[in-house]
Amino acid sequence: MNYFVKTPWWVKKIYPFYTWSIPTKEKTLYLTFDDGPHPEATPFVLNELKKVGALATFFCVGKNVLAYPEIYKRILDEGHTVGNHTQNHLNSWKTPNDVYMKDIAEAANYIDSNLFRPPYGRISLFQAKNLRAAMKGRKAKVIMWDVLSADFDSAITTEKCLQNVIFQAGPGSIIVFHDSEKAFQKLAYALPRTLYHFTKQGYKFLSLEIN
Repeated sequence: MNYFVKTPWWVKKIYPFYTWSIPTKEKTLYLTFDDGPHPEATPFVLNELKKVGALATFFCVGKNVLAYPEIYKRILDEGHTVGNHTQNHLNSWKTPNDVYMKDIAEAANYIDSNLFRPPYGRISLFQAKNLRAAMKGRKAKVIMWDVLSADFDSAITTEKCLQNVIFQAGPGSIIVFHDSEKAFQKLAYALPRTLYHFTKQGYKFLSLEIN
C-alpha cells in the first residue's frame, strides 16, 4: 500500500488550491475523521474529544448519515464541523464524472457544509471545478491533509499509527483518522494517546471553519 504519511511540499505546490494545512504559528491542530458516522467508532471518538475539550471535523459519508442520524446529530450538537465525503464513498478515478458529481450532490442533501474531502484523496480538476454546483451552490472547499495516521492500513501496528501522528504533526496540521470499522482498532489506541500527548504540550484542537 503506497501513501505519504506526511504530505510532501511538492504535492502541496502542485495543488495549491486545495487546503492541506492551516497556516499558523499557534499550537493548534485540526483532527479530521473520515467515513462515519459509525455506531461504535464515532461515539468513541466523540467521548474522547469531549474529555479534553477538543473540536474536530467529521467528513461523513451520506449513506452513513442516513443510517445513523442520531450519531450525526450528536456530532453537530457537540460543536464539531462536518464535511461531505460523497454519498457512497466513491473513488473518483474509477467513476464516470456524471455519476461522481451526482453522488456528491446526493450527500449534500444531508450534509450541510461547503467542505469536501474526496475519498482516497482522489479528485480530478474537472470534478473540483464543478463541486460548487454539486454542493447546492455552496462555495466548495477541498480539504486534504498534512498528516495521515494510516489507521486504515492493516500492515502497520497500532503504535506505528500513533507515531505517524506524534512525529509528523505540528502547528496547523490537518490530521486524518477514520471513524470506521476497518480503522477502529488502531483509532482506539492512537486517538486517546494523540490527544494526551499534544494537550500536554499545550496544543488545542479546533474544527475547520465552514464558510
